[in-house]
Amino acid sequence: MFDTLPTVTGSIAHGPRIPGANDRDLQLDFAKGALIVLVIVGHLIQYIIYRDDGFWYSPYYKSIYMFHMPLFMAISGYLSCRSLLRKSFTRAASDRAKQLLLPMLFWWAFMETAKFGALWRATSVTSGPLELVDDLAGAYWFIWATFVSYLLVKIFTNLKHGSWVISGSAILVALAPVTFSISPLIKFTYPFFCLGFLLAQSRERWMSTVRSGKMLLIVFLSIVTCVGFLAWSKDTYIYNNLAIIHDFRSAKDVFLMFVGSAAASAIAIELLLLCWRIGRSNRAGRFIAVELGQSTLLLYLVQGTVFRLMDFMQFGERWDLTTRFAVAGTLGACIVGFALTVRSIVGTVPYLSQLVLGTPARSGLSQAKPAMN
Repeated sequence: MFDTLPTVTGSIAHGPRIPGANDRDLQLDFAKGALIVLVIVGHLIQYIIYRDDGFWYSPYYKSIYMFHMPLFMAISGYLSCRSLLRKSFTRAASDRAKQLLLPMLFWWAFMETAKFGALWRATSVTSGPLELVDDLAGAYWFIWATFVSYLLVKIFTNLKHGSWVISGSAILVALAPVTFSISPLIKFTYPFFCLGFLLAQSRERWMSTVRSGKMLLIVFLSIVTCVGFLAWSKDTYIYNNLAIIHDFRSAKDVFLMFVGSAAASAIAIELLLLCWRIGRSNRAGRFIAVELGQSTLLLYLVQGTVFRLMDFMQFGERWDLTTRFAVAGTLGACIVGFALTVRSIVGTVPYLSQLVLGTPARSGLSQAKPAMN
């Protein structure tokens, strides 16, 4: 699996031409496009197909949530390697804030306007500010996790034996006894960001290590994934165990969560890259890579806004399963269609593109910067 990933560190490690903004690797765009679709599907299962706690036990929900955000974070760490190694801390933090936080604030403001306007959401003076902060953190938690992970790794790259420090920080952060707000989600995803970054730094070494035993490794990881899937329960999700260990059972759940997610992520990226090699010449494959894979930040923000607003709506209690599937499919298509329409309208408008999409105005899709990298 490692030998199918592109080299992103360029001359930092091995000397070949460094990919630039106009030299994207579409196989990772394809993987990101497929993953953002799974993010939307997972939320549709939660909000439409189930309107109660039944989604925790759905095999489809479990299949998606075992790997989609961990793998997204690992790809983000992998693609961030070059900027982490080359830019100063101030420049790196500033660029990443403009790419991630600026559009997040725009869509948060849009969400609050819709909630307090169209939905006539009434709140007390004391609960209002707290609800605003909760919306900003909870609806877009992955943006915060990516930003915090990026800054932490950037700090550690400046230290002596940076790779070892980053590896140690992944363990310490994962086991930190904090449960405030979205901190458990950051604890869960940060080690995968570190893994992606370290893989990008030492890709050739990893390739030489696993090349001879690649098939054996895939079989082993497939077995671990299957065992993890069968043993996965409601308490294995980070949302419920909070990555806190207080007895043997919680230790088992946290261990299964990290190991199962890591194995499932490895198998998932292998399958996604295989799908790209098979389908890269057809229209559907290129649509996923170019249209969806290069719009993952926007798609994440739009779907996060939509599903957060749905928390304040009452609907669907008496719908039959056929109706739920129809509504879910329609809503998913509308989210994608709306996001791509917004991208086409503002993508070439200076300042507005940076504010809404997180990328500078461009003259063509090939010039877009990677989203959520």
